Amino acid sequence: MLAGPRSRTEEFFRVLRITAEFIRGFRALHFVGPCVTVFGSARFREDHRYYVMARDVGRRLAEAGFAVMTGGGPGIMEAANRGAKDAGGLSIGCNIQLPKEQEPNPYLDKFIEFNYFFVRKVMLVKYSSAFIVLPGGYGTLDEVFETGTLIQTGKIEHFPVVIMGRDYWRPLGEFLRHTLVPEGTIDPVDLELFSATDDPSEAVERVMAGIRPADHPPRPSPILGESRPEPSGARTAEGGGSHG
Repeated sequence: MLAGPRSRTEEFFRVLRITAEFIRGFRALHFVGPCVTVFGSARFREDHRYYVMARDVGRRLAEAGFAVMTGGGPGIMEAANRGAKDAGGLSIGCNIQLPKEQEPNPYLDKFIEFNYFFVRKVMLVKYSSAFIVLPGGYGTLDEVFETGTLIQTGKIEHFPVVIMGRDYWRPLGEFLRHTLVPEGTIDPVDLELFSATDDPSEAVERVMAGIRPADHPPRPSPILGESRPEPSGARTAEGGGSHG
């Protein structure tokens, strides 16, 4: 929680907790292999068209050889993880501890729980080769615009960012195109950071066309207790740390 300066001792131990959370996330996700992160709302139910769309794209990503990573919660996140499991692929969730507890969905091979939102966002971006964005609220907007900013400023490579749910996002696209560009707050070329489609097959094709294989994929070291996550029927967990 941001509450202004604390004592030096409190701040020192806060840094240690943040560092420990980063290290735990790095160790848990370092060997996931090619991975695509799917963003979207936690509020859509199983019978909603966007849930169905996310499940389909999750399945197709797994069939194409990608691990599917989400925020680990319900709604779009559950649907994408569920689709990955439908195809026998690796399904990963980076869950967040919230006052109103967000339970991890039941379609995860591995989930990691975080206390700090910013650590969780680093993990969702760092270990992905591409991003697929379905309809969502403040959290989804935060994730997609931060990802766009990181690409725009060269802080991460220009990975594919595919927007799905065109009717939902159309007013936002018009705002970017007809307000931000004319006012000069973004350049016309910045609109090319994202592409849009409602076809799950086309979304996966755009992902595959826009990524490049890793030059030297990391290998786990048994001596360090490392292993590569594998699809399974059971869910494995990395617990969260203390609050504050």
